[in-house]
Amino acid sequence: MRLFRPVGGHREKDTDAALLRAVGDGDSAAMAVLYDRHAGWLHRRLTRRCADPEMVREVLQDTFVTVWRSAGSHRGQEAGGWLWTIAARRLVDARRAQERTARIETAPMEAVRAEHEPAVAAPSAEERALTALEFGDVGTALDRISPELREVLRATVVDGLTTRETARLLGIPEGTVKTRARRARAELRAALARLDPTPMGGPA
Repeated sequence: MRLFRPVGGHREKDTDAALLRAVGDGDSAAMAVLYDRHAGWLHRRLTRRCADPEMVREVLQDTFVTVWRSAGSHRGQEAGGWLWTIAARRLVDARRAQERTARIETAPMEAVRAEHEPAVAAPSAEERALTALEFGDVGTALDRISPELREVLRATVVDGLTTRETARLLGIPEGTVKTRARRARAELRAALARLDPTPMGGPA
């Protein structure tokens, strides 16, 4: 879904910062270029966190509407991270709204079947992956590698972004993404080995 149509005057080589300044001045052409540049990886990243395609579409639309309205508040921070922060917050808001609606709709049935505990949904593969990266030995090992390498690893492994999408997210060249990904994997393996030097984590 295209939210903004270019009217000329902006090219792909315009920096994100320049585009956001133009968007802050009400330039819809700059908004269209920004959308074309970032909507793809944002959609993919949201999809890995939400299985409802309609919610993903709504969140993506709300994200760029928010960007259109608040681009003037951007203060020079990396644009990909700023966009993802907005999208992640919109996703949380959408889920909370969905949960409130579900509670209202199911309230009569819950009153009738109050003695039954609702089933707990099994964690998604994405949630399990995020948990593995945040907690336990893998999370500890990740904390031991440099932040710039950790961010590349999260984007390419957890979010499944392509090299180009990761480059846009982090605001670095594609070649740098590839180099950091190789270094990140090597440092992660070394950190895990220091935490558990036995082969495959087996007994000594």
